[in-house]
Formats: sequence, C-alpha cells, structure tokens
Amino acid sequence: MNFRILRIELRRSVAPWAGVFVLASALAFLYLVPGPWWQGTARWTSQWTSMALWTRSPLIFLWPLAVGLGALQGLRDHRSKMPELLISTPRPARHRAAALAGTTAFALVSSFALLVLLGAAQVLAGDATYTHLGWLPVSLVGALALTAGAVLGMGVARSVPSLLTPPALAVGAFLVVNLLRQTSDAALPDSAAPHRLSLLSPAVADVRETLLTLSVPVHLGQTVWLLGMAATGFALLAAATPRARLLALTPLLAGGAVALLLFPADPRATYVVDRDAARPVCDGPVCVTTARRARLDDLAAPGGEALRLLHEALGDRAPVGIRETTLPRALGDTPERSHEYVLVDFDDAAIGDAEGGRLTRALVAQGIAPLCRPRSHTESGTLQEAAAQSIAAAWVLGELRPLEGTMHDVGDQAAVAEPVWKKFMARPREEQRQGIGALHAAAVSCSGDPLGALTGESSR
Repeated sequence: MNFRILRIELRRSVAPWAGVFVLASALAFLYLVPGPWWQGTARWTSQWTSMALWTRSPLIFLWPLAVGLGALQGLRDHRSKMPELLISTPRPARHRAAALAGTTAFALVSSFALLVLLGAAQVLAGDATYTHLGWLPVSLVGALALTAGAVLGMGVARSVPSLLTPPALAVGAFLVVNLLRQTSDAALPDSAAPHRLSLLSPAVADVRETLLTLSVPVHLGQTVWLLGMAATGFALLAAATPRARLLALTPLLAGGAVALLLFPADPRATYVVDRDAARPVCDGPVCVTTARRARLDDLAAPGGEALRLLHEALGDRAPVGIRETTLPRALGDTPERSHEYVLVDFDDAAIGDAEGGRLTRALVAQGIAPLCRPRSHTESGTLQEAAAQSIAAAWVLGELRPLEGTMHDVGDQAAVAEPVWKKFMARPREEQRQGIGALHAAAVSCSGDPLGALTGESSR
C-alpha cells in the first residue's frame, strides 16, 4: 500500500477517529482515574519498564475497543451496498483488504505510539538514570495487540455483515479479556483461567516493582499468538467463499497452540527481575540497584552513620552494609531477610521519603528490627512492628519518637510503644542490650514477639 492510497483511506474511513478515540481513552484512564500507576517507585512516569507495562494495562478495555472499531470499519462495504461491484472488479481482494487493514493499523499504532512517547517524555523529565531498550518489546507487543484485534474485527465483520457484529465483538472481547485478567500482583500473577491461557490476554498485571519485566517466552508467545490473530483477520477480510473463511481460522488456532507451548508453566517465570537493572551500585558499604542509582548520594551518608550506630548497638551481630532488596515477592509475602545487610525497600515511605537524620533513624530501626510484614503504599505492616522499630531507634539515638512514614497514626504508635519503653528503660543497661539483641534475633527470624523480647517476657 503506497502513501497515496493511505491518504485516501484516511480521508474516507473511520480509522483516524478510531486512533483518536483510543488515545483519548487511554489518556483519560491514566490521568483522570486515580490508581497505582501514580503511586510508589513503579509509577508509570518513573522508569522505562514501568512506563511500558502501565501503558499496556489500559489494553484491558482498549483491545476490545479496537476489535469493535475494526468491525465497524469492516462493515464499510456492506453499508455502501457495493460488495458485488467490488467482487466484479479485476483488483484482487487481498489488495483491498490490505488497504483497509493497513489504514486502521496505522491509525491505532500511531495512537499507541503517541501514548508511549508521552510516557517516555515524562520518564526523561524525571530522575530515571537507568536508560535501556529492554522496555521496547513490551510496547511493541502492545501495539501489535491493537493491530491484530482491529484486523480480526474487520475480518469477522466482513464474514458476518450485521450491524450487531461490532458491539457484539467488543462486548465479547471485553468479557474474554477480563476472564483472562491477571488479578494478582506481577511477582505472582493469578487469574480465573489457567495460567498459560491467561497470558493470551494483551493486558498485564499491576506493576508494583520497578525491577520486574515480562520474560522472553511471554514476549515470544504473545507475538506468535497476535500474528496468528492478525493473519486470520486478514484472511477473513479477503475470503470470498465459505471454505476460504474456514481455512482462515488456521493461523489463529496454530498461533494459539504455539503460544501456549511457549508460555512459561510457572507463574513466577512470567515476570522476572531485570538483571541489569538489579545490578548493585555502591558507595562504600551502601549499595542500591542500577535502576535507582540516583538515590545513592542521598543514602550514602545517613547509611554510613546508621551502620556505625548499629555496630555500637549490636556488636558482632550488626549488619555490615546496606542493600536495596531485589527479591520479587507477592503481596503479603515476608520481605527478603538477611543477617549481613540492612535491606531497604524504597516503596516503604519510612525510608523512601526520608532524608538526613530521619533517614538515619529509619535505617537504624530497620537494621535492628527488620520488618516481617511489608510496608508500602499497598501494605501497612503491623502497629507492633512500628512500635518495636521506634523503641529500637530510640535506644540508639536517645529519644522515643514515632516512626514517620508508616500508615499507623503517631498517637497509636505512642500508645503501644510508651508503656514498653518505660518498662524497658527501667531495666539495667546490660539487660537493655540483651533485650535489643533478643529483639534483633526475633525480627530477623520473624519469630516470637519483638515487643516481648525487649522486656524479657516470653515470646508468643
């Protein structure tokens, strides 16, 4: 299809309006609807991979929309009451199909590309220092999904030329995508359908961790599936006989079968850690991942001071370094544990939003009493852990203060911490040190009652 035909088709078809509608819907979703794409370190404007994955999330309704708009475009000849005239012309049916499909594909891919470019501009304007091209396959598959869905809709509408076909296809596609929707977090995706079957959906799970990206088998399987879908749509668009329409289903079925074989059987192999992004960048004993090396300068000095204070408090049992956690986990899972390092999660506002002395306090608290219940914008941890951390930091720094940045009210923290603090400080200094050691052991092993360990009471 040359540019002259493309210009003519763009003027006489609904393809440009379809592209505008898809882009407007995606922007309205991302900008007007509050959601996790604006929260935490994995928001859609913070890092390249997060941006690519979050722009795939609206496909849960954009893909059915593309299928319906494609079906509407496929009815054009039927609405004009000229199929017989077109059949009688010497121009091959595949040429007409290519012009129609190519125009709609161009409009939809352009709209999705504009959405991705907008996200890329915001990432560039932010503080992202890890630049890479590993996010491109995520976005390319998203663009292919819109194209394949639209072409399939055209082909089905050409085969079943009814005014009910576009809305029926759109509703049916929406129901299928929601049935296949991955309802859990990316670390351990889950769906009402079998895992491999759920990966046929062009949408992705919610993005919670910056280091996670889709694995190569998922990219390959989805590409094969969508190419088969597009081939079936194009074949249906050009088919003139019932037999040809039946044979046109072959690429769709073959693509689906091959995709299911390529998809990983283990849900944990769907989203994997980007090894380059997770590579440590260090300033002495304080290290962060390459993806967040911009945080290193702010973390280095408070981190070094926290390590010194922890050594004075814990002696030989003190952590010797600070590391950003890189282990993927599902919501509610126990965070990564380490006897050797203070493991930090920048999605924990007590650490991620702190600086200077407040950050030193938070690191000391985390070093002595690491969390067993994660704390982020989607998880709150426990009030008892927050109280135990505030007491641990107070014993080292000399002042009892509620830990800032948690989801627990400072008054609630004080109500739990103050009675334990008074009882703890009434003990001899050596017993206090033993209590801090017992608190550290209980917290690192996630066993017993940290507050009870401070006062020498039996663990629950």
